[in-house]
Amino acid sequence: MIRVASYNVRSLYDNREALVRIINGMRPDILCVQEAPKLLCWRRRRRELAHDVGMTVAAGGRIGGVAVFVGPDVRLLSVEAHRLRWFFWLEWRGLAIAIVEKDGLRLAVASVHLDLMVGARLWHATEIVELLQAAADRHGAVPVLGGDFNEQPGEPTWQYLSARFTDGYVAAPRGDGNTFTSKDPKKRIDAVFCGAGACVVSCGGAEASADDLGKATDHRPVIAELDVAAS
Repeated sequence: MIRVASYNVRSLYDNREALVRIINGMRPDILCVQEAPKLLCWRRRRRELAHDVGMTVAAGGRIGGVAVFVGPDVRLLSVEAHRLRWFFWLEWRGLAIAIVEKDGLRLAVASVHLDLMVGARLWHATEIVELLQAAADRHGAVPVLGGDFNEQPGEPTWQYLSARFTDGYVAAPRGDGNTFTSKDPKKRIDAVFCGAGACVVSCGGAEASADDLGKATDHRPVIAELDVAAS
């Protein structure tokens, strides 16, 4: 079993102690991070956060502010970082991929943060699917995508991704699934998607106090438990 979490940490602008408590409480084997620090001393700040939650930074560059952290029981096989197409006046988006293995399950885990503009989101989703599936195929791994998608189920990009991957929350929901805003979550805009070859045992939010969840960052995390699919 592998625990894959996704969390938008808002560049660590909020209550860092609460953020660390939440991540430690989730006990993720793999953490997909969005809005990871990308300005002054960004590498050191990412390493320090990973250290404080008992993980290491596996993948992710400065562009796009996305990263993948891995825990000590996870075998890291390969990493990739990609710059997605740049749109004039919009933030340059990126994709971080880590090929990992634990308990007989090999995953190609990607972290992504999509744009507020629907056209850019959908374009980038097509790029992401192609890049992630190619990485998974090269390593004989199951593709897993964790991220802040900046839209809700039923909207165009979510529909595109759901047609190709399994929405973890739909497969095995735990809790109400809402992730935004952290203080009063009424929207599900963060998710973990999983490709064929793994089954979703459960998927939902973190077991943490409402106070910590509200002050750690402006999103709530998602964590999915994945296992080898029955043959």
